Amino acid sequence: MPKSKRDKKVSLTKTDRKGLSNKQQIIEDIQQCREKYDNIFLFSVQNMRNSKLKDVRTEWKNSRFFFGKNRVMQLGLKLVSDDENEESTKLEQGMERLREQMMGQCGLLFTSESKKTVLEWFDSYQVEEFARSGFRATQTVKLKPGPLEDFSHAIEPHLRSLGMPTKLDRGIVTLYKDFTVCEKNKLLTPEQARILKLLGKPMAKFKVIINCCYTKKDGFELINEREIEVTKKTRKMKKSVKVAGLKNTEQSQDAMSEDEDEDDEAMEQDDDDDDSDEDDDESDDES
Repeated sequence: MPKSKRDKKVSLTKTDRKGLSNKQQIIEDIQQCREKYDNIFLFSVQNMRNSKLKDVRTEWKNSRFFFGKNRVMQLGLKLVSDDENEESTKLEQGMERLREQMMGQCGLLFTSESKKTVLEWFDSYQVEEFARSGFRATQTVKLKPGPLEDFSHAIEPHLRSLGMPTKLDRGIVTLYKDFTVCEKNKLLTPEQARILKLLGKPMAKFKVIINCCYTKKDGFELINEREIEVTKKTRKMKKSVKVAGLKNTEQSQDAMSEDEDEDDEAMEQDDDDDDSDEDDDESDDES
């Protein structure tokens, strides 16, 4: 049967790009929250899971979370004022130090709860979660030969594809020899992570860590310092914080424009040149 010209495939996975208007809205929301709430906390997440973060948002529904691009959030914390009184200077210094700490995957929490309440709640909150590939196993898991009655017979081919020595014995999934799923302190492969999830053995823990904060009462305070690997992206973030172009609104809009990809490529080329110069210097010292 001939194919109809009207029969066109429509991909349902395509999503529209979030343009400049969406970024400006986020900046305005952060500026409003800065005036509305008393305290600002910068946090990072271990073993990020969207469902668990939604649960945290539900628990703190009277507060506001932002978890997006660092450059956009930094612009929301940017202060533009000509006053030279002590309060504005203290606020500007606090916002500047917050922006300097915004590297890697991090978010902002705006709340009027006290610092003690926030720290106690997040220190005690952690949820067990299944490990993903690349995670270091916290224990050695070994399986002995015998029936695996928790599994349906329909999943047996999938278990064999994951590397498990299984077979069907009278309709029951059976392990016919010893099998080591993972070893302690070794990185998990995608297959091992999948097997651990099927066995119901969580090894990771979802936890939100408060790194630093700014309170109207005490100002900026560093709570848990992060160890972030120095990469091209983190160097770029440091440059964007210190660059003088963010002092006026025109250049800040350029930082959010749709052409920011071209700027990123140019900065990456500069970083490559800097790296090559450092390599040349090291080779000269060795010689």
